[in-house]
Amino acid sequence: MDAALSRERPPEVTDQSGCERAPRSAPPLPSDAPLAMPVQSLGRGVRRKAKDAAESMRLRRFVLLGASAALTAFAAHEMYLVLQVAGLTLLEQVVLVLFVVLFAWVAFSFVVNVIGFVLSFRSLRGRLTIDETGELPALSSRTALLFPVYNESAAHVMGRLQAIHESLSNLHALPHFDFFVLSDTTRADVWMAEEAAFHAVRASTSDHERIFYRHRRHNKGRKAGNIADWVQRFGARYEFMVVLDADSVMRGETLVRLAGAMQRSPHVGLIQTLPIIVNGSTLFARLQQFANRLYGPMLGRGLAWWHGSESNYWGHNAILRTRAFAEHAGLPTLRGRKPIGGEIMSHDFVEAALLRRGGWSVCIAPGLGGSYEESPPALSDFSVRDRRWAQGNLQHLGVLSARGLHPVSRLHLLTGIGAYLTAPLWLLFLLAGILIALQAQYIRPEYFPGGFSLFPQWPAQDPVRAAWVFAGTMALLFLPKLLAWMAMLVHGEQRRGFGGGSRSLMGVLLEMIVSGLIAPVMMLDQSLTVAATLSGRDVGWNVQRRDDDALPWAQVARVYAGHTVFGALLAIAAYAVSWALFLWMTPVIAGLLLAIPLAGLTADARLGRLLRRIGLLLVPEERMPPSILLRADELAQQMARRLAPLDAVARLSSNEALVDAHRAMIEPQPRPRGDVDVDLVVGIARLDEAATPEDVRTMLSERELLAVLSDARGFEQLVALIGRIPPR
Repeated sequence: MDAALSRERPPEVTDQSGCERAPRSAPPLPSDAPLAMPVQSLGRGVRRKAKDAAESMRLRRFVLLGASAALTAFAAHEMYLVLQVAGLTLLEQVVLVLFVVLFAWVAFSFVVNVIGFVLSFRSLRGRLTIDETGELPALSSRTALLFPVYNESAAHVMGRLQAIHESLSNLHALPHFDFFVLSDTTRADVWMAEEAAFHAVRASTSDHERIFYRHRRHNKGRKAGNIADWVQRFGARYEFMVVLDADSVMRGETLVRLAGAMQRSPHVGLIQTLPIIVNGSTLFARLQQFANRLYGPMLGRGLAWWHGSESNYWGHNAILRTRAFAEHAGLPTLRGRKPIGGEIMSHDFVEAALLRRGGWSVCIAPGLGGSYEESPPALSDFSVRDRRWAQGNLQHLGVLSARGLHPVSRLHLLTGIGAYLTAPLWLLFLLAGILIALQAQYIRPEYFPGGFSLFPQWPAQDPVRAAWVFAGTMALLFLPKLLAWMAMLVHGEQRRGFGGGSRSLMGVLLEMIVSGLIAPVMMLDQSLTVAATLSGRDVGWNVQRRDDDALPWAQVARVYAGHTVFGALLAIAAYAVSWALFLWMTPVIAGLLLAIPLAGLTADARLGRLLRRIGLLLVPEERMPPSILLRADELAQQMARRLAPLDAVARLSSNEALVDAHRAMIEPQPRPRGDVDVDLVVGIARLDEAATPEDVRTMLSERELLAVLSDARGFEQLVALIGRIPPR
């Protein structure tokens, strides 16, 4: 048995409600081990060469960019021939420029996928190698597993934490890992549920020495600030840290191999895994899960091939060298007004770029399994998250010019920006196409433009060549999906995991059709988000919905009515110009017109389960579920049954142990002299006036209750009332 688990433990106390109380000798946090994390300057900085920089990377990147440029040049020439039949008009020049920019984006992704396809049939070797199947490395380091949470399901977060804990325990690796739940939760009910679940996990594992919990009163800096706060307070104790999301799970074996790779590679600052999407139940989530599992490995190999030691960071399911992160990844506040200025939202790309600027390698481990995450259950939930990402990526416009960044790091930032700017460009391209068709059909030619000419300049295009250009563009978009399917077929175990060759091909075709219909909806959403962000509107930091409860059709209709109206207007405009134009734009029009039923049906878990029963959109993790996923789900359900759905006051009033535990967790809130916490002052004043149990719930706002729970004096005043407040 793990020596840490066999040590003598102080006895636990159980209150009358059956809830475990942590031993008084087990504080919720370890002693401080401060580590300085200076804010980095974007205006000053010198790039250091990575110690493992490979000369072959220059050739690889030349091949990638050269192939992408060649494809783009060929397509641009063909498009020029399409448009210049009788000379280029100004509108046709605009269309040509938009086409070249958008095609270059498609061509670059296509070449990366083709490279990944080739590498699927041979071993991928690089400067960083992680033994995926051999004996586990012996660890001599300490690693912190960080779970930043923000109004998440306490049962699911703690269930996943305990599953990882048990996985590491089975490997006798627990002495090298500590667990931190870092809460930025802003809802009192969720906060108290988190604390109750935290103590329940400590009791279930009998591990009060490695599982910790901290709640921040003010979530400055959002997730990046949450991590930075931990680094500055506890970072000196740990060589490495693994950042996970609330929906993340990682096998103990994967964590041990990552820590071992970091030990063997002292020049590496970050290793990013490729998380596999799991637990999808709705049709939308299952489509995301299928696409991620089938297409992701090929893309990951292509990315690793040309990234080298200048890879990227996606904010979770990655291991980082703590001191390197502290020394080089302190995020500055961007100049200017929100949303472009202010705190950096998409922090991960910037942190990776700053680490690389400091001379640390940033790598991807494309072949390492055992890293999992989940997908939003519905298109509307995906769009909520996507809007936040869009604003965060557009903020990188203020980071692109930072001094000392590696060119590849700048390219990562640029591709992140482009991922959202391409949406309005596609929309402009479509609208410009309608105007060109309108020009050709209705607008009289300009005779002898720009000086003497024997013939008028008629707006005209080559329809046959245009069809070939369209077909070629579609091939570059969809061929990688078929290549990924072909690469999967050669691996028998994987083929069986996807339901066999025929069913997996049907899944690919279904995913192509549905994703093709969803694409125009996302294009419009992203275009509106880009416009709002650039005009100065802040999308905020919304809570992510993760459950698969069916969405009311009335809500779906409200969200997507505008898309339907826009699709109808587009259809009318295209048909008014010509029947041929209407047919050409049918995929876009159909997606927009069907936005409401598409969003509603893909959010239906019953439809997702039906497809699973008939063997469509299967992934290996469903046919052969990893034990850690089964255990995490089992523990989450057990925890959910233990955590009755109570509000914060009722949970405290029914759990004496939680009152004592929370009292021990309250930390002083330093404030400049004369700075008044208005929410706390008002909250205490309203507690003074509370005469009935219901007064406490109705008189205090959410922010005031949070302030009271965060303050020792305010909490004691609340506790004095708890005996008169029955559970609800």
